Amino acid sequence: MTPEPPAKPEDTTSGTDVPDPALGPLPGSAGMAAEASPGGDPMGRRRWVRRAAPPKRRLSLILAELAEDGTRERISVADLVQILQARAFGALLLVFALPNVLPAPPGTSGILGLPLLYLAAQMMLGIRPWLPPFISKRSMLREDFAALITRVTPILERAERLLVPRLPALSSPTAERIVGGLCLVLAIVLVLPIPLGNMLPAFAICLIALGILERDGVWILAGSATGLAALLIVYAVVYAMIKAAMFVIFNAF
Repeated sequence: MTPEPPAKPEDTTSGTDVPDPALGPLPGSAGMAAEASPGGDPMGRRRWVRRAAPPKRRLSLILAELAEDGTRERISVADLVQILQARAFGALLLVFALPNVLPAPPGTSGILGLPLLYLAAQMMLGIRPWLPPFISKRSMLREDFAALITRVTPILERAERLLVPRLPALSSPTAERIVGGLCLVLAIVLVLPIPLGNMLPAFAICLIALGILERDGVWILAGSATGLAALLIVYAVVYAMIKAAMFVIFNAF
């Protein structure tokens, strides 16, 4: 009888896992993690399981943690920019616009209103958020900031539950630059001493900022419509004031 050929020895020199369709995608894929095969694989292979990415921290939580930071005596504009810069313009516009919608401690509007001009202009130009020192060094007591965040947090949390990614075309870089131009006009109106020229433009910027923050085109669209309506209302108020002033001047002399 012809002897059988000896069995081919198992190759153990490569030191790498053997691709097997039954074990899922190869190592190195995004969102994959290695786990030991249940029951013990005689070849020592690992099963690659997709794990969900950690959830993004809510803006309301980040602001609450900053307000509760006992190591800070004051909260400056630079602190807000540094903490929120990774979340781009959405978070920064929202933080500086929302206090202009609600009653706030004296001086808050002067601290948080002017940065909107710079941020909206930079958003329109598509450049990195940056504020000059005479704005970034402005600050408020941490207690005042905490009181402001306490009033803002319930509104922000309700809005965050409604935000979902929709209409991605409205949150594209090109669309953001167009919306940045509208925010710049609204910010200019906001800082001017015009009746009804503070709350409505700030509210429109808040809606737009929330939409940008969570890539929700519906909120961006709603904020843009609110902004255009606010500009019409402000225009009507200014026109009425000019007409009233001209009437008084012409009838007084």
